[in-house]
Amino acid sequence: MRSESEVPFADVPFTIPVADRMKRLPPYLFGKINKLKYQKRVAGIDVIDLGMGNPTDAPDPLIQQKLAEALADPKNHRYSVSNGIGNLRKEVSKRYFKKYGVHLNPDNEVIATIGSKEGFSHMCLALMGPGDTAIIPSPTFPIHMYSVMLAAGNCIALDVRDPYEFLRNVAYTCEHLVPKPKLVIVNFPHNPSSTTIQQDFFVELVALAKKYNFLVISDFAYADICFEGYQAPSFLATPGAINVGVEFTTMSKGYSMAGWRIGFCCGNAEMVRALATIKGYYDYGIFQAIQIAAIVAMRHCDAAVESLAAEYEIRRNVLCEGLSRLGWNIQKPKAGMFVWAPIPEPWAQMGSIDFAMKLLDEAGVAVSPGRGFGEDGEGYLRLAIVENSNRLRQAVREIGRCTRVEAAKAS
Repeated sequence: MRSESEVPFADVPFTIPVADRMKRLPPYLFGKINKLKYQKRVAGIDVIDLGMGNPTDAPDPLIQQKLAEALADPKNHRYSVSNGIGNLRKEVSKRYFKKYGVHLNPDNEVIATIGSKEGFSHMCLALMGPGDTAIIPSPTFPIHMYSVMLAAGNCIALDVRDPYEFLRNVAYTCEHLVPKPKLVIVNFPHNPSSTTIQQDFFVELVALAKKYNFLVISDFAYADICFEGYQAPSFLATPGAINVGVEFTTMSKGYSMAGWRIGFCCGNAEMVRALATIKGYYDYGIFQAIQIAAIVAMRHCDAAVESLAAEYEIRRNVLCEGLSRLGWNIQKPKAGMFVWAPIPEPWAQMGSIDFAMKLLDEAGVAVSPGRGFGEDGEGYLRLAIVENSNRLRQAVREIGRCTRVEAAKAS
C-alpha cells in the first residue's frame, strides 16, 4: 500500500460541484434559533415551541382506528398510484361540493399530494422555467418563493396585508412587466400575517388572470381553521376560476394529520395533468393505508374539525389577550394557526431575529422572527397557537417576566 504522499493528487482539495440552483437559496434564517432550541432541549430545559405550525393534537380516534385496520391488509403495503386512489379523489370532490358548492371531476381535476408542500413544489416545477416570473405574496411563506426559484423562475413579492392593494399592484405589474408574469400565487388565510379575504377578492383575481393571461395557484392550507363565524372562501368557488388555476388543500391542519403527509391539488385539468406527469417521475404515491384513513376522515369527522377550530379560537384568545395585557398591540386573527405580532417598544429596534433569540434564551419561548418571511416581515413575530391553553398562559408569563426585567433596566 502506498503512503498518502505517494498517491497522486492526495493533497488537492476536492469540492462538490452543486447545481447552480442551490446558489439561489439564501442562508436559512431560522438556523440560529433552531440550533439554540435543540441545545436547550438536549440540556433538559423546557422550551415552549410556538415557532412552527406543527399541530400537537392527535387526529380523531376514528381516523386512527381506520389506519390500524388498513395496516393489517397486506394489499395496502404495495406501491400505490401517484395521483391518489380513486375513492379518495371522489371523496375530495364530494367535500368540495358539500362545503363550497364546487363540482370537480375526480378523474382529472383532483390529485392527491404528499402534503400540499410537495404538490406545490412540483407544480412550480411543471409550470415555471428560465425567464418565467411569478408574483408571490409578501410577507412570504418560504416555499412560495423557493419553489419558484428552484424551478429556475423569478419572483416579484407584493405586500398582501391589504388584499385589494395587492390586486392593484398585480394589475400594475402585468401592465408594465415584459414578459408578463406567468403565475400569481395567493394564500388566504395568509401565512404568516393571518390576512383574510372575502369571495369578491377572487372574482377580481380571476378577471385579472383572464385579462393578462396568467395562471393562479391558491394555497388554501388553513381553510378549516376559522373563528367567530368567518368562513374562508375557496378560489374554486369563483366563476371561471377552474379555467385559470388550481387550489391546494391539506389534512395537516384541520384534521391534525400533519405527519401523515396528505394533501390535494384541485382545479384546472391541464394544470393537474402537468402535476401528475411530474409526480409520475418522482414518487409512487402516498401509503395506501393513510389514503384509506383520509377517506374516513372526510366522510365522518366534520364535527372533529369544527371542535378543533373552536379549540384554536380559545388558544388564540388566551395568547392575544395575554400579550395585550403586557402592552403588545395585538390584532386577533379571523383564521389560521398563527398570531402575527408587532414587536413592542423598546425591543422593536433589536430586529425580529435578535428579539426572537432573546425570548428563546431568556424566556424559553420559541417563536418565528418576521424577517424569516422576507423584508416585509421585519418588526413582527409569528407565534403558532399549537400548544394547549395552559402552555400558552405559561408562555405569556415567561415573556412578561423577560421583557419586564429589560424594561426595568432601561428605566
